[in-house]
Amino acid sequence: MSEEFHRPVLRPTHEFDDHWGAEDPAVHYTLARDTAWALLDRVRGSTDREGVAQNIVERMLVADTNGGLDDIAQLWSQASARSLPGALWRLYLVRAVVRNDPESTAYAYRRGAEALSTIDPVVSGAVAPTGPEEISALSDRILTGVFSGDLGIALDRAASFCRVLRSGYIDLATDVEAGEPERAQVLTTRGLRYSQFADDFRSVASLWRSGSLD
Repeated sequence: MSEEFHRPVLRPTHEFDDHWGAEDPAVHYTLARDTAWALLDRVRGSTDREGVAQNIVERMLVADTNGGLDDIAQLWSQASARSLPGALWRLYLVRAVVRNDPESTAYAYRRGAEALSTIDPVVSGAVAPTGPEEISALSDRILTGVFSGDLGIALDRAASFCRVLRSGYIDLATDVEAGEPERAQVLTTRGLRYSQFADDFRSVASLWRSGSLD
């Protein structure tokens, strides 16, 4: 693949704020929390966890492909980053970015995996070499695993995935910093956003394991 890549676009959160206006945020949080736990419990109570989880993920993809977002996802978008609905929203967002531009994301992932000396590429579980199909499949597996597998492990994988992407975008920013400072700033900002997501996922995993996740 060429060293040139197309910039992925993260969906801005203001798209969701427009739907809810100035209504009571406490009501939104309660609904977000309750729907997140209810959905998780529904999958975990099924005799076919994997099948139900995949169905949920596929429905999310259909909503995103059509340019709209599921009402539940809208609720989750406003929840605390270190809550179950907040974590689910961030996983949904990361997956949407991968699906929207798998070529660029796969390239950034490969650069990050090459630059890192940590076990994050192994923990995230990407198939090497990581191309567009592999990166899309990985994002699906991580999101599905949140519902059908061990939540803590799935969040650890998500954190590692984001750390690899963080490394990749920072590495790419360094490449263009001298000649394209504005582009370097965009790439750096994206890398830092992935870094924050990684920290959030790690914290939520710890809260889950301690039994204090809200």
